Amino acid sequence: MKQKNWKNKNLLEALCHSLDGIKYAFQTERSLKIELVCAALATILGLIFELNDVEFAVLFLTIGVVLLAELMNTTIEVMLDLYSQEYNEKIKLAKDIASGAVLIISIISVMVGAVLLLPKIFNKLI
Repeated sequence: MKQKNWKNKNLLEALCHSLDGIKYAFQTERSLKIELVCAALATILGLIFELNDVEFAVLFLTIGVVLLAELMNTTIEVMLDLYSQEYNEKIKLAKDIASGAVLIISIISVMVGAVLLLPKIFNKLI
């Protein structure tokens, strides 16, 4: 049996593999869908309340970190499922820790969004 060469032949092939990974995560992870909806809403609110360039940069970096954490969490889950499909306390713990990291950065992202948007919302209301 011939072994698969994991090295990408070119940049386009590497891009296609990256998009396959994102597609898989989007199809299998409800959390990623929720995070993308929240990212879209935060971006729309940023446009409505006229965030400046620096504020948008902070918003987009925050969104990026949340999405990165979710993709890394999905990677950890897939790798651990490959190792064993049977219940294992250490596997559960590793998955819980990875999920906890996503929770922490998600909470921080809500705090960043509040710092960026709440003053502008209150200024429009007053």
